[in-house]
Amino acid sequence: MTRIAIDAMGGDHAPHEIVAGALWAAADYNVAIELVGKPDRIEYAIDKINSEGIISTVGGFKNQKIRIDTSKLDIKITQATEVIEMGEAPGQAIRKKKKSSIVLGVDAVATGSSDAIVAAGSTGAAMAASLFGLGRLPGIDRPAIAVTLPTMKKPVVIIDGGANSNCTPEMLYQFAVMGTTFSKNVLGVTNPRVAVLNIGEEAGKGNELAQATYKLLEEKQDKINFIGNIEGREIFSGICNVIVCDGFVGNIALKITEGASSMLFRMLKQEFKTDPLARIAGLIAYPFMKRIYRKINYEEFGGALLLGVKGITVISHGSSKAYAIKNAIRVAKEAFETGINKKIAEFLDGNNSFTE
Repeated sequence: MTRIAIDAMGGDHAPHEIVAGALWAAADYNVAIELVGKPDRIEYAIDKINSEGIISTVGGFKNQKIRIDTSKLDIKITQATEVIEMGEAPGQAIRKKKKSSIVLGVDAVATGSSDAIVAAGSTGAAMAASLFGLGRLPGIDRPAIAVTLPTMKKPVVIIDGGANSNCTPEMLYQFAVMGTTFSKNVLGVTNPRVAVLNIGEEAGKGNELAQATYKLLEEKQDKINFIGNIEGREIFSGICNVIVCDGFVGNIALKITEGASSMLFRMLKQEFKTDPLARIAGLIAYPFMKRIYRKINYEEFGGALLLGVKGITVISHGSSKAYAIKNAIRVAKEAFETGINKKIAEFLDGNNSFTE
């Protein structure tokens, strides 16, 4: 059985929501879990879930209560005496706090105690701990965050979602390889289409990095299915499956997307409360709104995979609650069981092609 380590102390709602999501995933996805953190607080959360169940707002709408028999689950608790806080410098923190939950969670993967780790705490700490604790895959200069977003067609992968602000064209080619491998093997996309996020479709548009990356990916068209540049407005159109950019641009694009979608649904909810006719319209629209929201809600994807390290690390949003953690564990399980790291390494080591 695949075992997933979870940093139980990381995130805005730790440890209760993190533990709840882990138990929920263990029950639904048949995985073993290793909860890393302060045992007394983890055990208190488990006891509370046993007595009260999991109260979760699935899809951002009505609360649901989920009952879980934890006696049937494979649960391991690993003690961590320290926690890395959001404001701490990642590199210094992981060297200073060697008994922190994120460092020991990564160690669990490195030593084989668990097969993957899910963390909702400091993104920088999760990245630094994974890089130093697991090491880079051969042929990868820097790991990158692969974020999955919904589109009008199949999901699209944006890479890098925030790990690397300063990149070279060669790094973006590596991101394209890793994103294509993820799209093909985890999301099930045949021959994924790759594009560069830019300010225009023409090859000469954008800054030096964008222009040089375009030329390099064009030269690599026998390896990957490069289709050119796309603009920000086309991210959700479904015309490509992998969007390549540096982490600075990628993170801004993701945060704008998250804020815009949240604002849109808040505005719609307010409009449905303005008068009696609007309330009736809101009741009629409720099931349709619920389906749409679940398609665009980040909790459905759970977390972003850190690609390029010798192990599986899934980084979740800091505000993640149980439902998001549950889905992040699903992503970790799928990534491990499909052998995504092995496939990336094989591609870079050989003469393989995604376009064959």
